[in-house]
Amino acid sequence: MAPRTHLTDLGCIACEELSEFGAGNEGWLDTPNLSAAVDSSSLALANRSLVLVLDWLNGDLINTPIKIKPSLSPIKGDITAVQWLDFDDFRALALGTSNGYLLVYSLEGDLIHIQAPSLISFFLHLQFYVCYNLGFWTNVMNSLTPFSSSDEFCVVMPGVVARFDGSDFQTLLQQWFQETQSQFWDQRRQNRETDDMRHSYKRLPYQLWNVSKYGLCADAAITGVMPPPLMELQSSERYFCAVTIGEDAVISAYRLSEDRNRSLVGAILSKVVPAAFSTLSSLSKMIWRSGQDSSKKSEEKPQSFAKASSLTCLKDHPRKGEKLTLSPGGTLAAITDSLGRVLLLDTQALVVVRIWKGYRDANCLFMEMLVNKDTASSSTPVAEHSKSDYCLCLAIHAPRKGIIEVWQMRIGPRLVAIKCAKGSKILQPTSKLGSSSVSPSFVPLEVFLLNGDSGQLSVLNQSFH
Repeated sequence: MAPRTHLTDLGCIACEELSEFGAGNEGWLDTPNLSAAVDSSSLALANRSLVLVLDWLNGDLINTPIKIKPSLSPIKGDITAVQWLDFDDFRALALGTSNGYLLVYSLEGDLIHIQAPSLISFFLHLQFYVCYNLGFWTNVMNSLTPFSSSDEFCVVMPGVVARFDGSDFQTLLQQWFQETQSQFWDQRRQNRETDDMRHSYKRLPYQLWNVSKYGLCADAAITGVMPPPLMELQSSERYFCAVTIGEDAVISAYRLSEDRNRSLVGAILSKVVPAAFSTLSSLSKMIWRSGQDSSKKSEEKPQSFAKASSLTCLKDHPRKGEKLTLSPGGTLAAITDSLGRVLLLDTQALVVVRIWKGYRDANCLFMEMLVNKDTASSSTPVAEHSKSDYCLCLAIHAPRKGIIEVWQMRIGPRLVAIKCAKGSKILQPTSKLGSSSVSPSFVPLEVFLLNGDSGQLSVLNQSFH
């Protein structure tokens, strides 16, 4: 039993509906086909065919658990991932399936959006990874300076990374919630659910990269933007950095270009023969269109990959990368491997800066804690502290040891070791997307602990003094 000073109870989620997810069986939270996502007041659990949403307030369930049972066919596959889309004015759930379908549901169980894999015909086991407020760079007087930030939604597949813009999800949900107020919505919703997938509500744009040069990846993340490569032509194109882990390469990194056609040869050709190429293209289109039946609709083609250039690779057989967790801002990544080690990676220098050993089957999450004893022991409410009062820490859950250790980054000491019951799981609330221009009060990064036996949900205190 963990001391009171280390954990604060939020509520108990125990209910009959959890029996459909294996609750009551030993280690049910570690079932391979079970996904979980939590925000500030709700927990979403998903198995292969069912999603359960549980709310809590003042230690008690406040609503009847919400069941969402998507209509899944063998073509769509099973649910493999769940993630909250948490905006200021509305919330929704994003689901990924084993055959690559992206589904978005309201908390009332209404289907908001479905995106078929006609553009990504090779989706496998989806994992959603949300990267928030990634700083962008621009070329100004031949220097690189950050100029903006945005919310990112990263989808990870074996050997493939896709990036969605958070603002596209926000626009989608805004339009949907406005249409729900229309008197014709019920009829429109029925029509959309029965229509062919090609006529889905709206196709969300995305970018796609092949990152399988060193084998299929078990997990990955887009860590942020980076400067263009040397000798690259000056342009407004952005370059992202992606870190992947897997069986063949414990760690590998790639530079991702936005432009699917950008290469040195392509740049030369575009400068040397632009007029001739344009003329030939126009003529070929005219000839092609003249022989086309105007009533025949062209088929959608799979989206092509953008350019991904390898930066580095670490191979250390038989070690295999298993899980990857990104820090706020993407400057650090915690990576667990098959040899029971936790690697702390500097994603900008692409160098491992710290290693912990003896943590088999570990789970890692970053959190923010008050810096010193004076600040931590003061009676000042947490809401009144600023970001400078907190330091970044890493919570390592070692299930075989039955403890959670909190270490200060990057080279700080272990701050505390918290005992936890067998079958527990650590979770992290989803941050809000699409915040308003008015800067809100700082909300430190938290880590929740779910006890699989009792159903008790607690939060790790951000001050242990």
